[in-house]
Order: sequence, then C-alpha cells, then structure tokens
Amino acid sequence: MTYLFLYVVGIALIWWIYRVGWIEALKTVIKIIVPSILIILFNIKAGKLLFKNPLVGLLSALPTSIFIYRGSFPLVSSINNWIDNKRSKYEESNEVIDTDSIPLDD
Repeated sequence: MTYLFLYVVGIALIWWIYRVGWIEALKTVIKIIVPSILIILFNIKAGKLLFKNPLVGLLSALPTSIFIYRGSFPLVSSINNWIDNKRSKYEESNEVIDTDSIPLDD
C-alpha cells in the first residue's frame, strides 16, 4: 500500500512539474514538506506525553498541527524567497544575451 501511495504521489509530482515548471513545483513541494516534517518531529518529541493518555493525544493532535502549520509560514516563505532570489540572479546575469528572431522569409 505504501508503494501505491508513493507511485501516485510520484505521478502527481511529475504532472505538476510538467504543468507549472521546476521552480514552481519545487516551491509547492516545500510548502507541503516543511510543515509536515515539523509536525512529525513535534509529535515524535511530544509523543511521550501524548501517548500516555490517548484521549489527550487525540484532542491535541489537530490544534497543534494547525498551530505548527501556521507557525511554519515564515520559514517556508523565506525558503521560497531564497529560491526566487537565486533564480532572479541568473535571469539578470550579464552573460545572457537577448536576441530577436527573424523569419527566413523576410
């Protein structure tokens, strides 16, 4: 079942890269992966307290996930801004020459 999930995610990622391009797909993946990793790390660290009483764990899972997701926005935006700055450095480079194409019929 895990392989099927990873296969579907891989196909969706390839389609998304084809649809919007490498940079935008990377930024979207970062928007999803960074909060997910932070939520998983928090649940691992706080799991000792949460798993002593399952009711406390169930009641606190959703609010803490929302809090961590909202709290990770500055980190995600700084990573995405760094990607945009790196891309704009290459687009404004002096080594790039703008040319116009003229059809052979003229």
